[in-house]
Amino acid sequence: MFKNAFNLIEVFGFKIRVDPSWFLIAALMVWSLTTAYFPTILPEQSNLDLVAISIIATIGAFVSLLIHELSHSLVARIYNIKVTNITLFIFGGVAELEEDVTTPAAEFWVSIAGPVSSFILAVLFYTIGHINAALNASAPLIELLSYLTLINVIIAVFNLVPGFPLDGGRILRSVLWKLSGNYVGATYVASLGGQVFAVFLMLTGMLAVFTSAGAGGLWQVLIGFFIFMASRSSYAQVLMREALKEKTISNLMTQVIHKAVVSDTIDDLVNNIMLKYGISFVPVTDGDMLLGYIDKDVIHKIDAANRNTTTVGDVFVASAPQNTVAIDLSLPALLNIMSKENQRKMLVSENGMLLGVITLADLMGYVSLRSNLMPS
Repeated sequence: MFKNAFNLIEVFGFKIRVDPSWFLIAALMVWSLTTAYFPTILPEQSNLDLVAISIIATIGAFVSLLIHELSHSLVARIYNIKVTNITLFIFGGVAELEEDVTTPAAEFWVSIAGPVSSFILAVLFYTIGHINAALNASAPLIELLSYLTLINVIIAVFNLVPGFPLDGGRILRSVLWKLSGNYVGATYVASLGGQVFAVFLMLTGMLAVFTSAGAGGLWQVLIGFFIFMASRSSYAQVLMREALKEKTISNLMTQVIHKAVVSDTIDDLVNNIMLKYGISFVPVTDGDMLLGYIDKDVIHKIDAANRNTTTVGDVFVASAPQNTVAIDLSLPALLNIMSKENQRKMLVSENGMLLGVITLADLMGYVSLRSNLMPS
C-alpha cells in the first residue's frame, strides 16, 4: 500500500513505517501550532520556545496515534490476525492487516481497541495536567498536556464515526454482520456511512474555505475526499473477494505462449516479443523450468544504447514467493499477496515448472463480467 514508506522502528514485533507524506503533515502541524494555537494561550513565550513546544506537541500527537494503531495490532494478534506493518502517513496512521477478520467478534474488538486506547490516553494526560496545575507547574507544560488531552479525544471521537474506513465503520459492520449474518450487506451500510460523512466533511470544508477557515477548510476537504474514496474502495474489495471466493488461480490464469530465455538480448525481447504481441510482462525460462520474469519496468532502467548487448539473463527478476504462486491458491489469497507485495502480475508454477501468468486485470475482468451476467 505504501511502497515508498521506510522502516523506522520495531515495537512488540510490529514494524513501524513512515511514508514520506507524513513529513508534510508533521511540518504543517508544527507551523500551525507555532503560529496560531500556542501563541494565543502562551503569549509570553518567545518564538523559539513556541517552536520547541510545538515540535514536542506534534511528536506527542503522533506517538498517541501510534499507540492507537498498536492497540489495534495487539488485539489483532490475540485473534491470530497477522499485522504486516503500522504506517504513519499524511492522513494519520494505519495498521495493515495481512488478512480480513473472520468473525464479527474479532472485528469488533480489534476496531474498538484503538478508540479505547485514545480515550485512556486522554484521561491520563488530563489527570497529569491537573496534578501539575495543582503543583503550580510551568504554563507551557500544563498547556502541552492540555493539547495532548484534546488531540486524543479528537482521535477517539473522529474514529468512532460509523462509516468506513474509520474504526466506527468497522464496529458498525461487526454489529450488523452479527445481527444479520450478511457480511457483504453490513459492509455496504458501513461504506455508505463513510461516504455520507465524507460528503459532509467536503461540503462544510468548502464552505469554510469561502468564509473564514481558509487552509483549514481545504484540509477538511482533502480528508473528506480520502474517506470517500477509501470507503468506496473497501466495499469494492469486499465485492471482489465475494465474487472470487470459490475460485482458484487455475480458473483464471493465462497459459504462457511467449517466453524469453536468458540469451535473448533486450532489443530482441522488445522487438520480437513485447512489441510484436503487445505484452509487457514476459516469463523467463530454461526449457520448461521457470527462472523468473522481465517486464517494462526492468527494461526502462536500461539505456537504449546498451539494449543490443544486454541480455535477459543480466537483468531478469528471479522467481520468488513475492512474484510466483501455486496453481491451486485461492483467488482471495492471491489478492492478499498482490496487495502486500504491490504486484499486479504473478507467475504460476508447480514443481519449478512454468504453468502460466495471472494478473490483477484478469481478476477485475472476471468480477466485471460476473456482475454484468449475474446482477444482484
